[in-house]
Amino acid sequence: MRGNTNRITTRRVRAALGAAVAACAVTAMLPAAASAEPTTAGGLAASVERISVAADGTQADGDSAGASITPDGRHVVFSSSAHNLTPDATTGGDKVFVRDQQTRQLKRMSSNSTPIQSPVISGDGQYAAHWGKLFKDTKIFLSQTGTGSTIGIGCSGLSCSQPSLSADGRYIAHVATFNRPASRQSVEVIDWHAGTKETVAEFEHTLPARPSISGDGRYVAYEDGQAGDVFVWDRTTGTTSGPIEDTSEGATLVQLSSDGTKVVYLAGGDTYVYDVPSDTTELVSDARGVAIDPTGRYLLYAPQDTTGPSLVLRDLQKDTDATVSDQPASAGTGAVSADGRDVVFQSTAGDIVPGDTNGKSDVFVRHFS
Repeated sequence: MRGNTNRITTRRVRAALGAAVAACAVTAMLPAAASAEPTTAGGLAASVERISVAADGTQADGDSAGASITPDGRHVVFSSSAHNLTPDATTGGDKVFVRDQQTRQLKRMSSNSTPIQSPVISGDGQYAAHWGKLFKDTKIFLSQTGTGSTIGIGCSGLSCSQPSLSADGRYIAHVATFNRPASRQSVEVIDWHAGTKETVAEFEHTLPARPSISGDGRYVAYEDGQAGDVFVWDRTTGTTSGPIEDTSEGATLVQLSSDGTKVVYLAGGDTYVYDVPSDTTELVSDARGVAIDPTGRYLLYAPQDTTGPSLVLRDLQKDTDATVSDQPASAGTGAVSADGRDVVFQSTAGDIVPGDTNGKSDVFVRHFS
């Protein structure tokens, strides 16, 4: 597909109990360099703030990272080793914090494991989940953000990891690994309200699976890390489509948009955005996709050219770019709010905002408003 416009390609599509072959059209690939708008997005002015600080503005005395934001931009979850962000965060290792951007309050969620990996937040901001090592294995913990109460989430395996939450936090897509040392794994969806588990896929290896669930809990995108293929499972029909990639190179899943319409994956040095309803794909060349907003319109990516910005937000409809960070920075899935209004990222740079002198990795929010 690379280097061609409106090229007709063949996509492999497999149903849950068999395989079928279908042809699909690939839309015109996006330009390698869209028109740059370094301080605006959609004509809106941009600003940035540091949020890994205590309520009184005290700088964190530890590193903060792994932020995710709700679609409305109100709640941000991140992990930090800081001991001074809240009065109850004086001991322990990594902790999960939830920041309410409306009230400016920062709350520590209960920490049951260390180190904490990639906290995520439900679309309504009511639940946060994280995973980390507990004794010999890894476990998933779900916190109610209003009270901070935390429960452990059981899965079919010895270890549970890589949680992805539905919009209301009811459904948790995750990876369960078996045996010790781990030799096989499955992608599962837990409905913790009903106390049920569904198996999405099973693998005789423990290479990355990276499950990503849609906001309504219907679709789960996941990766077969050994084959280098990406799939989408439909909980309603019980069928799996894929591999969805339009490339002979191995594909790596980035994220499924919350509305379930877009799947972002990487192949080679490029990013691909697969549209589920139309079965078409757009190519963003020379870019490493990082996250996509809940509507599937705004793509956060890191340019392969390291002489320019480190993070850029692309409007996939207008083919325009907005700079998120000129300084070295990184971000994860769930980093973009709906309509690209807010983007959370982490950086050790000390000149993104005034007064950053702690020499730590901090979490920032770029506002486009």
